[in-house]
Amino acid sequence: MTHTTTIAPNNERYVSLDGLRAYAIIGIVMMHVISNIPVKPSANILTTEIIPWFTNFTLLFMIVSGFSMSCGYFHRIADGLITPAEFYKKRYLRLLPFFGLMCLIELLYQPSLKTLYETYADLTMCFGLLPNVKISVIGVGWFIGVVMVYYMLFPFVVFLQKTPLRAIITFLMSLALVWVGAECTDDPTFGRHYIAYSMPLFLAGGIIYIYRRNIQMGGGKITSSVIALMAIALSTLPFIIHNQSIFTTLVVSLLTFCAWVIYAITTDNLLLNNRITRYLSNISLEIYLCHMVLYRAWEKFGIASHISDPDIAYAVTTIAVLAGSIIFSHIVKYYIIDAVIMKWRKKQSPS
Repeated sequence: MTHTTTIAPNNERYVSLDGLRAYAIIGIVMMHVISNIPVKPSANILTTEIIPWFTNFTLLFMIVSGFSMSCGYFHRIADGLITPAEFYKKRYLRLLPFFGLMCLIELLYQPSLKTLYETYADLTMCFGLLPNVKISVIGVGWFIGVVMVYYMLFPFVVFLQKTPLRAIITFLMSLALVWVGAECTDDPTFGRHYIAYSMPLFLAGGIIYIYRRNIQMGGGKITSSVIALMAIALSTLPFIIHNQSIFTTLVVSLLTFCAWVIYAITTDNLLLNNRITRYLSNISLEIYLCHMVLYRAWEKFGIASHISDPDIAYAVTTIAVLAGSIIFSHIVKYYIIDAVIMKWRKKQSPS
């Protein structure tokens, strides 16, 4: 979701990751609509199990973020080729403008002292450091809170993953920490909102980056096909293993999404790499942050309430919210935010 160009230092490109981002953001929109729509569509395995499971695509985004961040910054940080100021400025410029705009829209939409407090916490971009945080202003923004803490820790992550052995030991220790958090604490909210829970996902992306050449050396159509079959098989586990614990859910998601990311970096096919997936990938963060605001606006119009068939109402609502989010994201990102940043950079650059 947080889109960092997936180009390694030797200019390797991993364009198929765009497909994972694109399909994941569509799935997240489908999930949030079905969770919030007043009249649910008819019950079947798709509407009661598969679409609700799409909430776990945020975990996929964490793995992809870990891989992409390593592609863009691992060696530059390890070799001292980028300063902390440059690194954090790029992260803030990527996340804050659109997220800040959505927070201000929310504040104007439902002004209150509580909303003002939460908007301030959001705008600091440090709300992921708060214990047991439950911010309702841009509720989906919890992901921003977690990923921003990961960015804060990324130079430390580079230190921990300096060698392959250290990377694997760190990953296993982070998994053990999740087990401790799940089994030995009294906090019932322990989960993806906490960096301690999410860190194995980011670290897994880093490990895939470290071993990317070994993975690709075994590449080829046969290997890619086998990896794809493994990923498909693993994707069925959540629907076979019911009543999963917090730790089991993490492990299953790790196995499943790591398989898909490994497949994506070993193949380049039209399904994952095309103009549509590349376009949606570039605005996936913006779609994620604005789609629930667009959903509430759609609810205000009440169009879905005039559709008697709940299945059609759900489909129409999902398409409308997704289309509206794409249009809104495109206009704000490319015609407002990018234009302002470009002018600012021109002023900053020496004449």
